[in-house]
Amino acid sequence: MFSYWEQQSFSYYNHIIVGAGIVGLSLAIELHERFPQSRIMVLERGLLPTGASTRNAGFACMGSVTELLDDLSHTAETEVIALFAARKKGLEKLRHRLGDDRIGYRADGSYELIGEQETDALDKLDYLNTLLLPVTGIPAFRPASEYMGSFGFSTRHTKALIENACEGALHSGKMMRALTDMAIQKGIEIKTGAEVMRFEEEVNDVTVTVKDPFRKEVWLMRCDTLSICTNAFTRQLLLDEDVVPGRGQVLVTDSIPGLRLKGIFHFDKGYYYFREIDGRVLFGGGRNIDFETENTTEIALNQQIQADLEEKLSTIILPGVAFTIAQRWAGIMAFGATKQPIVKAVSERVFGAFRMGGMGVALGSNAAERLAEIIAQKL
Repeated sequence: MFSYWEQQSFSYYNHIIVGAGIVGLSLAIELHERFPQSRIMVLERGLLPTGASTRNAGFACMGSVTELLDDLSHTAETEVIALFAARKKGLEKLRHRLGDDRIGYRADGSYELIGEQETDALDKLDYLNTLLLPVTGIPAFRPASEYMGSFGFSTRHTKALIENACEGALHSGKMMRALTDMAIQKGIEIKTGAEVMRFEEEVNDVTVTVKDPFRKEVWLMRCDTLSICTNAFTRQLLLDEDVVPGRGQVLVTDSIPGLRLKGIFHFDKGYYYFREIDGRVLFGGGRNIDFETENTTEIALNQQIQADLEEKLSTIILPGVAFTIAQRWAGIMAFGATKQPIVKAVSERVFGAFRMGGMGVALGSNAAERLAEIIAQKL
């Protein structure tokens, strides 16, 4: 049961966006910049974004050497270059919009740990640097094995290091706080605990059915355009999209006195990633050892992968160093047949930007800008 006042003032919006993560909030801001008089609503079913926007490792990354070489083994050079450029553009947009201080951005580059079976990647650095130079403007990769001793990695498992000058790290919580604050300052409405059940497109508008958990009934909202920015959860509303969820496991240690490593790091084609933050080690990944279980939207811990992370932490990253685990969590990413994100008009009034391929921090702002342009062309 809804009141006359509620129906008069809270049932119609020019633009409704489903998903209050990086892409959803960025799209709301983009639309406000293009249509400053519009009423814009962002609907989020959780109290916080459900997928990975606040549950990632805070990597501002565009691709490690072994990951890019793996991509090039089955993808055209032009596509790999285009995706790398989209990641770079997205990061630059995010940093320009919010400012490095507000998101805790550090442009310290990154390092990739190279195992014995991957040493041939060292011979491909000139090739990759030449390939990506039109995007990066500088050589992105160089051998950096001279730092192995200072970081304290196991030389039994790590045979070389490669430095990536184009990457950095940020604070995911500060980033999402800053995006939220900016959206609110612009008059964009954000409703949490609002689960979109379905939508129905008509000639003049779209009706969106939203579950009200307190009144235990549904609320019908109308809008001129509806945008789906729910990444791994997209098929709950768009059944036919090529979106496969991929859960990511993460842990963070308690503070480690005298911790030697600084910066961000990758290994094994980007399937593992770790960093120092506040004197701790944040370590995530490992879904490649249990793809079947991790292709899920259930936010839960995988004990096999958590044990694998701990084992690699003690044998590869922190050999001989005592540590304890402070927190564990999981986030949900989205993948598909290619690593390209999906940004498109689904129909005349329904749009979508999703499937960020685990690179939402880098791709999200660019995907939102592209979708806002598509919407503007339709109106």
